[in-house]
Amino acid sequence: MKSDAPYRPSLDNQLCFALYSASNAVIRLYRPLLAPFGLTYPQFLVMLALWQQDSVPLKVLSQRTRLDPGTITPIVKRLEEKGLLVRQPDPEDERAKRVVLTDSGGALQAPLFEAHRCLYDSFDVDKAALEQLRQQCLTLLDQVNQQLAKGQAS
Repeated sequence: MKSDAPYRPSLDNQLCFALYSASNAVIRLYRPLLAPFGLTYPQFLVMLALWQQDSVPLKVLSQRTRLDPGTITPIVKRLEEKGLLVRQPDPEDERAKRVVLTDSGGALQAPLFEAHRCLYDSFDVDKAALEQLRQQCLTLLDQVNQQLAKGQAS
């Protein structure tokens, strides 16, 4: 049945609002986990990426964390000030910088992973459902990025 009434979005039926709210709630959940390590959630993302692959160009780190260059540069600077990483000239491109973990940065991995495991284990939800949700979010992200790329090509 077709309605002649104009579409009026409400806050409660917006997917973007549900995603935004869920993301904020998860980040709030992480705060007490990260506080003893002196990290914010975006700093944690950078550290996770470097623990997975160390000594990467800043541009690659930006792509890997999906943080734009204007956002990641101050995060990397703060982590460098904390002594967790260093920026070094990239031998393959003298205009670029590589981001490299320090010993202190590497040493955070084990205790942070243990704290993260405890947090994850405390979730009273179906772990398979969480994995399915993660996959759905990645699919949505790909679709949104494709749409954005179409808009930029126009």
